Amino acid sequence: MGGDVLKPDLCVIGAGSGGLSVAAAAAQLGVEVVLIEKHKMGGDCLNYGCVPSKALLAAAKRAEEMRTAKPFGIAPTSPTINPGAVRAHVEAVIRAIEPNDSVERFTGLGVRVIQAPARFIARNAVAAGAFEVRARRFVVATGSSPAIPPIPGLEEVDYFTNETIFENGEKIDSLIVIGGGPIGLELAQAHHRLGSRVTVLEALKALGKDDPELAEPLLARLREEGIDIREGARVERVERVACMEGGEGAPGVRVVFSQAGSEHTLEASHLLVATGRKPNVDGLDLNVAGIKYDERGIAVSKWLKTSNRRVWAIGDVIGGPQFTHVANYHAGLVVRQAVFRLPAAAHHDRIPWITFTDPELAHVGLAEDEARKRYRNIRVLRWPYHENDRAQAELATLGFVKVVTTRRGKILGASIMGRQAGELIHMWCLAISAKLSIKHMTAFISPYPSLSEINKRVAYGYYLPKLASPLVRKAVQWLARLG
Repeated sequence: MGGDVLKPDLCVIGAGSGGLSVAAAAAQLGVEVVLIEKHKMGGDCLNYGCVPSKALLAAAKRAEEMRTAKPFGIAPTSPTINPGAVRAHVEAVIRAIEPNDSVERFTGLGVRVIQAPARFIARNAVAAGAFEVRARRFVVATGSSPAIPPIPGLEEVDYFTNETIFENGEKIDSLIVIGGGPIGLELAQAHHRLGSRVTVLEALKALGKDDPELAEPLLARLREEGIDIREGARVERVERVACMEGGEGAPGVRVVFSQAGSEHTLEASHLLVATGRKPNVDGLDLNVAGIKYDERGIAVSKWLKTSNRRVWAIGDVIGGPQFTHVANYHAGLVVRQAVFRLPAAAHHDRIPWITFTDPELAHVGLAEDEARKRYRNIRVLRWPYHENDRAQAELATLGFVKVVTTRRGKILGASIMGRQAGELIHMWCLAISAKLSIKHMTAFISPYPSLSEINKRVAYGYYLPKLASPLVRKAVQWLARLG
C-alpha cells in the first residue's frame, strides 16, 4: 500500500484504559510506540462508562439525600432537577479527566498517535489512515460496545445505550431499562432519583452473576426506593407510541414482554438497552493476521498471546471480566512480557468488581458456591453493618460482609453489600493478592469509629468456634487460678 511506513517496537490498537496504560508505560521505558485510535481517546471508560456513570450517580445521590434528611433532624425537601445542568456536570467531569488521556499528553510522552481505523494487512503489519505500521509486536485493546439484542421492532424506535444516554439533557418522564445487570441497575437508580419513573426488565435474575445472599437484599432496597424490577421478563417486541397516555403529543415506546406465562405491556417516554457487551473486532481483519476469534472475542493464552505470536490482546476484546481495572491489569502483564521479557500470566480469580448502586455491592475472589466446588471444606464468615457504630451514626445499617476461607484460614473470597462497599473490599483484594490468611485480618489496628472495622470483626468470627470449645474454656479457667 502507499503512505508512510512506520517501524516501531510496539503498536497498540485502541486508546481505552488498557491501550493507554501499555503505551504510556512502554514509552516511558524508552520503547518506540505507535498508538492507533479511530474514535475518542480514553475509550468507553472515560466517555461512556465508568466516569460519566459515576458522575451521574453522584448527582442522583445528592438529590436523594435532600429527600431523606428527616431522620437527621433536617427538614427534607423535594429537589428541583435541572437535566441540562446535570448533563453539564457529567461533561465537566469528563473534561477534567480528558487531559490525562489526550493526544497531546501521549505525544509528549513520545508516543506516535494515529487517529484512524486500523486493520491488519499482514501478520506483522497494520494500515491506519495514511500509514502502514510494521511493528515488532502488537497489542489489540479495542474494547467492547453495547450488545443490541434481536428484539423485533427495536430498530424502529429510538433507544439509549450507555454510549448515548449521557448525551441526554432533557427530562426523562419514564424509562424502561432492558437488562438487570450492574449497568442497567446503576442507571435505573440514577434516573429514578433524578425524577424518572423507572422499570427494569430482566430475562433471568437481576444481578445474576453476584452472590444471591447479597444481591437479594440490595434488590429489595432498590424496589423499596421505588424502582420496578421485574425478573423473568422476556421482551417479545418493542413498538413506537405516537402519543403517551395522558400526554400531549409526546412520543414514547411500548414494550411487550412475557412473564410467568402471561403477556404484559409497558409504555414509557424513553427506553434504555443494557443487555451486555460485545467485543470490538469488526474491521480489524484479524484473519489476515492469523488471529483466532469468535463472537466472544479474541482467543488468547494465559499469557494474553493470540494465535499470532507477535500479537497480544487485552481487556474487553478478549471477553471474560469486562472492567477497566482488568484492562489495566492486563496492560501491566503485557508490559512485563514485551519490555522486560518476564513471564506474566493472567489470574482472573483475583479480579474484584463493584456495582455502584446505593448501597454498593462488591466482590473479590471465589464466591461461596465456587469455593465449595473447588474445596471440600470451607468456612463462611459474616458480619452485619448494624453491629458497626459508624454505620449506626450514619443510619447506613443495611448490609453485611461475607468472607469465605478454607478450614485452615486461607482467604478464598469476600463480598460486601452496604455503604462504601467498593472501598471496603480493597482490604480483601490485598489479602487475596498477598495470599494472607484470616489471622492477618485480625492483627491490624482499625481506627474507631470506621466502617472498615467490619472487616476486622468478620475475621474474628473465624476463631469464635475455637474460643467456645470446652477445652479452651478449661484452659482459661486453669490460667485464671494461677494468679
